[in-house]
Amino acid sequence: MASRNVILLLCLAAAVGPGCRRGPTEALLGTLEWDRIDLRAEASERVIALLVTEGDRVREGAPILQLDPRRAQAELDAAVGEVARQQGALDELIHGTRREVVEAARAEVRRNASLAANAREDRDRQARLFSQGAIARAQMDAVETQLESAQAALDAARAQLSELLAGARPEELDRAEAALEVARAREQAARLTLSRLEVRAPVEGVVDALPFRLGDQPPLGASVVGLLTGPAPYARIWVPERMRASVRPGQVVLVRVDGVEEAFEATVRSVRSEPAFTPYYALTGDDAARLSYRAELVLHGEQATRLPAGLPCQAGPWDAGR
Repeated sequence: MASRNVILLLCLAAAVGPGCRRGPTEALLGTLEWDRIDLRAEASERVIALLVTEGDRVREGAPILQLDPRRAQAELDAAVGEVARQQGALDELIHGTRREVVEAARAEVRRNASLAANAREDRDRQARLFSQGAIARAQMDAVETQLESAQAALDAARAQLSELLAGARPEELDRAEAALEVARAREQAARLTLSRLEVRAPVEGVVDALPFRLGDQPPLGASVVGLLTGPAPYARIWVPERMRASVRPGQVVLVRVDGVEEAFEATVRSVRSEPAFTPYYALTGDDAARLSYRAELVLHGEQATRLPAGLPCQAGPWDAGR
């Protein structure tokens, strides 16, 4: 009797053995996900308006929230003013100096010429007195210095007048044009920053997360909107190393979502080439079974578009022999 029971157990083990070893028809576990876009703060400013709530579907270009634009507007105004200033400087170099400026420079030359002449006559008088011993050497040195200063001022005025009459050099024009381009680039950057303080949906999707509320001031680069996008959700599953060769992009399998009776057809969109978990020891022998690869399967059907993210799911069965 005992030998008969042993024989029956051996037969049962042979019949169910492949299933007990989790053969290629097993289902792979994962979660339901949507493609996600994080919209980040272009500046650290207060949230002054929330135009949607979590769960709302928004069209492409629809406004979602507004950050305080006053600081960015002031920076834009300053940039616009700088562009105008650089444009004026370039126009002056191109068209030449105004007649009034040239006349003022000529008057400055005449004034300095008169001062230099007076200083020269004073030096000559003092020189005669010094030769007669009527004044000290220090007083003579002072009038010499005064004459040199007056002559230097006259030379500078004449050089400035010559520069105005000669016009701008090509190097000056190049510098002025470069400065104008820099100012214009800063203005464009300021306009872009100002426009992005009104956060808009880059594509159609569903608002998944609004981490900040009215009055909050998110830091620069913080995610202010989480947007779920794409025509349908996908199942993110983990493929063990022993089944990696059986899972290929383009395959169609069934996906069962927890809490939903209907099974969904899904197409394998991608399979990672790198393992998601790699032990520190050698990847050989039995240790290779610890490797797993992330795969994404896009679900089909209208009902799938109404499923939320994060639900547990199972994908399979898989045919490892194909």
